[in-house]
Amino acid sequence: MKKFIQHSPPHPGEVLHEFYFEPIKLTVTDAAEKLLIARPNLSAIVNGKAGISPSMALKLAKAFDTTPHYWLNLQANYDLCQIMQTDEAIDKIKVLV
Repeated sequence: MKKFIQHSPPHPGEVLHEFYFEPIKLTVTDAAEKLLIARPNLSAIVNGKAGISPSMALKLAKAFDTTPHYWLNLQANYDLCQIMQTDEAIDKIKVLV
């Protein structure tokens, strides 16, 4: 696998807070209530302690007029970058074809 320099993408919770909550002055408590989820669950996402599940992606897409793919792609990009930076075993895998 070729190495390339890439800046770490933000956690989806950071995007959610900065680009969706802050502009409309939405608190985690109010957002959790409107999304019909527990506040601690949403707080974990916003604080980068939990990821976006497919179910959460659907809820966020409906609430913020986006697509679930948008949220899942943010999560996938974040996860991939994290593992590329930390998993040294990847470098030991040989090309099979």
